[in-house]
Amino acid sequence: MSIIFGPVNSRRFGLSLGIDLSPVQKSCNFDCLYCELEPAKQADTISNPPTVQEVIQETQKALTEFSDIDVITVTANGEPTLYSYLNKLVERLNEIKKNKKLLILSNASRINEPSIQEILTKFDIVKLSLDSANQRTFRRLDRPLKGIEIQDIIKGMIEFRKIYKGFFVIEILVVQGINDKPEEFEALNAILQHIKPDRIDIGTVDRPPAYKVEPVSYEKLFDLSRKIHNLPVTIVSRKKDQSFALHLDEKEIVNLISHRPLTLDDVETLFDKTTRKYFQKLLDTGKLSLRKVGNISFIKLQ
Repeated sequence: MSIIFGPVNSRRFGLSLGIDLSPVQKSCNFDCLYCELEPAKQADTISNPPTVQEVIQETQKALTEFSDIDVITVTANGEPTLYSYLNKLVERLNEIKKNKKLLILSNASRINEPSIQEILTKFDIVKLSLDSANQRTFRRLDRPLKGIEIQDIIKGMIEFRKIYKGFFVIEILVVQGINDKPEEFEALNAILQHIKPDRIDIGTVDRPPAYKVEPVSYEKLFDLSRKIHNLPVTIVSRKKDQSFALHLDEKEIVNLISHRPLTLDDVETLFDKTTRKYFQKLLDTGKLSLRKVGNISFIKLQ
């Protein structure tokens, strides 16, 4: 039973040490089509969970060995909010973390529960999944345990944002033919304007999935991301798509940035060499500027 994994270097969060709260087997109340774990029947509890003391002992040992990490990431082979002792654990982790950030990765299935909201406020960074605002798409893609409704999750996210003072990230995972239509992202945009996360990460399938689903292209992710207005968005990709390179002139760049800030990685990945030079010129002349949100540098209008 291996509770600790990593460290793993993440462009979004820095050098991360992982804590797996379900090391024995997958325990999740979703069975997402794109999950990198094996298919499994949905569950509402974690089977054979480690004790808080076991987690703390292993974490302290790892922190001694890897003292230069940036973040301690609480996750699971499944869903970490199913861990019965999460409140006690996060309190103990906050006692030993020193200058490290504490992050949790959750599918948001329980965010409508006030007790879970209160626990999550004790994390420095909270990343929740929201793949669709449509119940039919949600059920098809994320395959939740019976009784979990997307509108309850959305309501919970809005309520949580009101009480949470840390760094709040929403992740959207796009799957070809399921949630990759413009109307899906128009609906998400309407909801995200109410949730007001600090950052939105948009990605696609990039590891072998549990079921036969396909990724979308980087270009498709970029097009969909443009449906989200006035919120920091990052497009998450492990490799650059060489099949296209967008070209914009300076006026088009300014118009684009006025609607949605881009990251430096976006510029490097999405645009041709000439367009990248235009971006640099606009930065040098002060028409565009850089703003750091968490670990990510965004380009915005001056």
